Amino acid sequence: MMKVVLINYDFKVFWKGRLRYLNQFLAINHIDFHAIELFGKGSAYSFDSYDNEEKWWSCLFPANSASEIEKEEMKKALFEMLNSINPDIIIASSVAFFAGALGMRWAKKNRKKFIMFENAKPAQFKRNFLVQKVKDLLIEQSDGVWLPSSDYDKEYPELFNKHIHVFYGYCCVDNNLFKTKEKNDFNHNSLLCIARLVPIKNIDNLLKAWKIVEEKGINHKLTIIGDGPDYTSLNDLATRLNLKNVEFSGALDNKDIPPYFYNSDAFIFPSLSETWGLVVNEAMAAGAPVLLSNKVNAAHTLLKEGINGFGFDPSNINEIANAIFKYISLDVEAKKEMSSKSVEIIDMMDYENMGSGLLRALIKIKSQEFKKPQLLATLIINFWDGRYSTSSWNKL
Repeated sequence: MMKVVLINYDFKVFWKGRLRYLNQFLAINHIDFHAIELFGKGSAYSFDSYDNEEKWWSCLFPANSASEIEKEEMKKALFEMLNSINPDIIIASSVAFFAGALGMRWAKKNRKKFIMFENAKPAQFKRNFLVQKVKDLLIEQSDGVWLPSSDYDKEYPELFNKHIHVFYGYCCVDNNLFKTKEKNDFNHNSLLCIARLVPIKNIDNLLKAWKIVEEKGINHKLTIIGDGPDYTSLNDLATRLNLKNVEFSGALDNKDIPPYFYNSDAFIFPSLSETWGLVVNEAMAAGAPVLLSNKVNAAHTLLKEGINGFGFDPSNINEIANAIFKYISLDVEAKKEMSSKSVEIIDMMDYENMGSGLLRALIKIKSQEFKKPQLLATLIINFWDGRYSTSSWNKL
């Protein structure tokens, strides 16, 4: 039986459902699946505690973040776990980070296969030429690369010349959790935004755009779900702008969010940068038309302009307001058509498609010969332990 291990810094929120689905799906297909998360704390989703009891899913340091554990201790714990499982294939996050760098090292040392998953685009990050070249060299040692969608192909042209199997679809949610049999009548006069309240989410520009909306005498409500360090300052900004129809609902459990989608006419997401943005998947699965920043990577795959929503430049307040105006001005039947299209589009990115795509990739990669790195790549693999940076979570 083939053994596969998936490694990441942690497996919070969106990952939990994906892992449980993959464990069951791959077991049916005679593949022994394991998950290893390095730390239980220290990510943007630390509020979501490590609470699983599955034997196939382990957290090496559930009570710690990366800054609290010596790197050598982390490496020792991870390599011992991998030695005990002895997987045929390792799947891990970007080789820039601990899980990817160390997962690749173990795989190459033990003549096993390595798949890297990645949802960031190189253009989103400012790296000097040498650093990017080193990362590219490491990526080229992968047997497979798992990307969210084919929209990413143009960002990674080198993959297609290096005998690397590229496949897609891991940026998905359990669509069924957000679907409802009840029909949205689109008469709520309400828009919904769900985001952490941090600068990169660009809620301040959304509020300024909403000021333009209110000045036009449009009687719609904007509901903002989320919490974060900017909660007070954003409330203060709404007060200074004299906004009448904005409500901050604070943070909510994921299970409590679907009714908000059903009782809103559209979802708006104004982020300045987003490696994907799984809340967009959730909104579309709930049948919401979407108004999306063009800096949200999910928008380039999931938003069809004028079909299931509208896009905008998040740095341009007037563009945000105009996207809202364009949507609000549609009649009810047009909004219902956009809702249907959202569901139709997101149904192509669900757990079933993720599982079948991964299964095909595993079978193909398992049958390939071991990919031995050249001398320079070997030196870098054995030297580079990866890192964990939180600098891009809250700010550009």
